Order: sequence, then C-alpha cells, then structure tokens
Amino acid sequence: MRIACPHCGPRGLEEFLYHGDATVRRPRDGGAAPTKEWTDYVYFRDNANGPHDELWYHSAGCHAWLVVRRDLATHEILHVKSARDAA
Repeated sequence: MRIACPHCGPRGLEEFLYHGDATVRRPRDGGAAPTKEWTDYVYFRDNANGPHDELWYHSAGCHAWLVVRRDLATHEILHVKSARDAA
C-alpha cells in the first residue's frame, strides 16, 4: 500500500504509523468523573466497512499528521489530506 503524502508525494506504508479513527472526538467534560461519553470514547468503536477516515503519522518523512480516507473492504486509498487542513 502506498500513501500519497501531500508534502512528500507517494511513499510506502513502512514510512507511516497508523494512529486510529479520525472521526472519534474527545468528550469536552475533562474526564474528572466517569461518564457515558468517556466510556464510549475509550472503549467503543464502530466496526466500519467501506470508506473511513483514519489518522496516520509520516514518521520516516516530513513528520506530518495526515487524514487518510481508505476503503476498509479493499484497502484502497481514496484521499489524503493534512490533518491541519481537516481540523
């Protein structure tokens, strides 16, 4: 699998580190007390199939955080953008 880094161009998968689901948002309550929102954030994830946004870190290149839209059924990379642009 090759990821087209917006800064470095197409690179092999071995240059990147997968960091997780890019669609999950941290609860805003600070986490001082256990809540349903924190339990869901920490323990529960959807088992998606099809296009999905993921966070990747270009560890052996430009050190950029990327949001990679990948089809989880075929592993095809559909789109790559800088996480800064996605925020």
